This record gives sequence, C-alpha cells and structure tokens, in this order.
Amino acid sequence: MNLLRRFANVRLIFDVLAIALVAFIAYRLLVAPRSLPESAAYPAPAVHFQTLSGTPFALEKQRGRVVFLEFYASWCAPCRVSLPLVESFARSHPQVRVIPVDVGEPRELAAAFARQNSLSNVVIDPPALSRGFFQLQGFPTMVVIDARGRIRATWEGLNPAIELNMAHAAKTLALF
Repeated sequence: MNLLRRFANVRLIFDVLAIALVAFIAYRLLVAPRSLPESAAYPAPAVHFQTLSGTPFALEKQRGRVVFLEFYASWCAPCRVSLPLVESFARSHPQVRVIPVDVGEPRELAAAFARQNSLSNVVIDPPALSRGFFQLQGFPTMVVIDARGRIRATWEGLNPAIELNMAHAAKTLALF
C-alpha cells in the first residue's frame, strides 16, 4: 500500500510537470508577442494592389497607422480558420488598418471567397508579386507594419491566438 502511494505521488509530479511544460510551450507559440525589435525593423516595400472594388491600394499611403497585412489564398484551409479571427480584430480595432490580401487568384474567385467569408477591405494580388516583396513562405502570413512604414513582424502559419498578438502589436507599435 505504501509503495502504491509513492508511485501515485511520483506520477502526480510528472503529470504536473508535463502540464506545466505544455502550458509554457503553448504560451511561447500562441500568446507571447512576436514583434520584431525596433533595431530589426526595415522599410516595407512600396507595393500597389487593387481592392476588390477596383480602386488602387498603395501601402505607403497607410503611413501614420499600424497596418496588418494578412496574406491568404482561398484554397488554404488554415486561412479559413484565421481570417474570421483577423476580421474580428479589425472590427474591434478601427484605429489600425487590417488588410486581407488574396494572393495568386483571379478577381472573381477572390470576390466569391471574400463574400462567402464576410471579408472587408480585401486587396488582390493575382500575379502573386507579394510572395517576393514580402518573402512569403506559406499561408496564412501576417505582416505587421508600424506607423512609420517599417515591417516589424512577420507571423507565418495558423495562430489561434492571433487576436492577442495583433492587440499587443497594435498597442506596442502605437507608441512609435
């Protein structure tokens, strides 16, 4: 009986350590801010896209505000999870610009996807030039640009805590 109690205590200790390790990893991957330090910031490219409505979009005209560019494609399953979170953040933080960028798809497909997913402020990049301009490796990819027009962070992949990261970046970068 005494041996069973010791075994149970040792197991409990290992369980607590495992939970702590998982929580730490989840925090580091999902919650911890992923902004670039000021010293690592570099100028955003002077890109020009079109909105779905056909009006021009020039990134340099967004200066003075924090800008989040969310690069995605309609075929990307993780994008379908991420985009509603990004849109939710955009609606609740009108002081920043959140721009979904449909990459490599024709206007008709991009428009249908945007309507189906209630996306606003969508710009399109049918020739996928943004892949080179922003060094995109995959989708979704969020590029965070400070009010001075400098890239401060690039977040690749699905992040269920994207709204927390965006809120932290918006608050931090608003100080610059």
